[in-house]
Amino acid sequence: MKASIHPDYVQAHVRCTCGNEFTTRATQEEIHVEVCSNCHPFYTGRQKLVDTGGRVERFQRRMAKGRLRQAQAGNAKPAGAQSAAGTLAGGSQSQTQSE
Repeated sequence: MKASIHPDYVQAHVRCTCGNEFTTRATQEEIHVEVCSNCHPFYTGRQKLVDTGGRVERFQRRMAKGRLRQAQAGNAKPAGAQSAAGTLAGGSQSQTQSE
């Protein structure tokens, strides 16, 4: 290895947004992270939503609108759809009886 081109490998103090702090070795002395092993869902088994710029809230609003539209569509079925389904069912029965 060349001596003058590599960064120094020093002890680093790592801070997470959950409040966890630990020491490791890295090329920087201070490291700030959003998710660590104490708060990551894979290691804890608990789900944690990391909201960046309101994305989670925007998604939840879109889902709520979709559910509302779906519920309204389910309650108010058009009358033409029921009569058309009845005529199709009746027509297929008459064909099977005539054969």
